[in-house]
Amino acid sequence: MPDALDASPYDALLLLSFGGPEGPDDVVPFLENVTRGRGIPKERLKEVGQHYFLFGGVSPINDQNRALLDALRKDFAEHGLDLPVYWGNRNWAPYLTDTLREMVADGRRRILVLATSAYASYSGCRQYRENLADALAALQAEGLELPKIDKLRHYFNHPGFVEPMTDGVLRSLADLPEDVRAGAHIAFTTHSIPTSAADTSGPVEAHGEGGAYVEQHLDVAQLIADAVRERTGVDHPWRLVYQSRSGAPHIPWLEPDICDHLEEQHAAGVPAVVMAPIGFVSDHMEVLYDLDTEATAKAGELGLPVRRSATVGADPRFAAAVRELITERAEAERGREITPCALGTLGASHNVCPVGCCPARAPRPAAAGADSPYA
Repeated sequence: MPDALDASPYDALLLLSFGGPEGPDDVVPFLENVTRGRGIPKERLKEVGQHYFLFGGVSPINDQNRALLDALRKDFAEHGLDLPVYWGNRNWAPYLTDTLREMVADGRRRILVLATSAYASYSGCRQYRENLADALAALQAEGLELPKIDKLRHYFNHPGFVEPMTDGVLRSLADLPEDVRAGAHIAFTTHSIPTSAADTSGPVEAHGEGGAYVEQHLDVAQLIADAVRERTGVDHPWRLVYQSRSGAPHIPWLEPDICDHLEEQHAAGVPAVVMAPIGFVSDHMEVLYDLDTEATAKAGELGLPVRRSATVGADPRFAAAVRELITERAEAERGREITPCALGTLGASHNVCPVGCCPARAPRPAAAGADSPYA
């Protein structure tokens, strides 16, 4: 039996994700949850949901989260970490509030949260914290004893996140025809967000052009590109590009879009492209549709060979990274001096989101941060 690892003072881990429909009848209600308060007509939501209907109305994200839960529980058991793992979603069952209610009923009082978003941004961090605050407010209104909730730090530069993606890029390069492999370009992709949100991502000192969101992605892209060069002897050109834009056309979002980028690379004579979705934890709908369907179709029109590398998903190295993040945070909470594990030039992210980090346009309460009303 492995030596027991100490997670105290924490008594549970909550996997917090976005959620997704699990059948055609779920698509519009799911999108209503996602867009609540924006006044988008149901007919428009049906149009937006067409990419879900192409896949039978089922988003792969829930099954991918189930696989990650299995991987976490297996890793914890194998390494002596006695910490129960729960799962809650922002926009579909199992809903976050229901899961927190279950955790309270089970006697959980110190909860760590793992969000399925590795980088700093409003939509990738603070919005999850706002959802946590909403759920806590609902439990408080029911007269329940509230648990103390902390969120694990951003893990974009943890080896257990970076190394599986590096292997994915190497596999994709190896899968290209030999005559185009050496000249292949790597397009590192992530979710486009409004430039105003990017510029104010991360702590206040990181605000500026692109903010922490762009800086963190560039650091990961450089890490992977360097590792690919070391392991293949080829220095592949690369660029950080964006996908999945969903905002109004008049609002500036991060560019270039992946499809525009493919056209530019083809026009420049690039012989092949590997699309590496470093901004995503799993191969969910935005990866399957925006890259595997839309971008791949664009490359086919151009006659440009492309491959899409894998996300980390339930890779055992990612599960191990989560375990390490938990024990690292637990030791810090117990007052022990620690050396956080991080690659690249930026170092480990903060454990507690400071005031002014990834602000919302309209301020709302957010849990698990320095400005939390539920300290």
